[in-house]
Amino acid sequence: MSLKGEVWRALGTVLDPELDQPVTELEFVAEVRVDGADVDVDLRLPTYFCAPNFAFLMVADAHDAVSELDATARVRVRLLDHFAAEEINAGVAAGDGFDAAFPGLATGELAELRTTFLRKAHLAYQEQLAQQLLRDGVAPEELVARRLAEVPAGAALERLRRRRDQLGLPSGPDALLLIDERGDAVDVEELPVRLRFARTTRVSIEGNAGWCRGLLGTRYGRSAG
Repeated sequence: MSLKGEVWRALGTVLDPELDQPVTELEFVAEVRVDGADVDVDLRLPTYFCAPNFAFLMVADAHDAVSELDATARVRVRLLDHFAAEEINAGVAAGDGFDAAFPGLATGELAELRTTFLRKAHLAYQEQLAQQLLRDGVAPEELVARRLAEVPAGAALERLRRRRDQLGLPSGPDALLLIDERGDAVDVEELPVRLRFARTTRVSIEGNAGWCRGLLGTRYGRSAG
């Protein structure tokens, strides 16, 4: 694979923290340029006023993902058309972190933000898999005891496992499908309420993703989003 192909693959691991989807699928990557071992990546977002903490996370994660490639010598990731692009681009390039780029704006906020959205994504994937099993005739009493090894393979299960690894939650074949944010089992009595809340979370994530794609397409034309 060419270096440019490797860069695109690396960018495919970078997620929008709120939407839990790769920036490549969301078409947030405007351009990738490769000159020898030097790489330039331009990112764009649906609106000029997207939250700077979300934007910083994506630019920093993109920079880290591409910089980990052995074939790269210099990596520069720029955010385009954003009100805080200058501060974000300078902060990521210097490796100073969000707090240094935006002094006084909630110390440690990015780590907490990342964890919050990882938990939301984990909850959404649990609900998606649980509903599939319920439709297949699995009783609630069986569902709360179902292990990951007993869940049909697919993209949702793989994403669930990845989010658990990132959160430090059990993700092996013997791990329960339904656990809370501490890793504890879910009681059958609380299952209906938990699934309703999880469904609301999932629908919100999916709805926001569609909204962002629409805004991106409106802003940059039919070729985007």
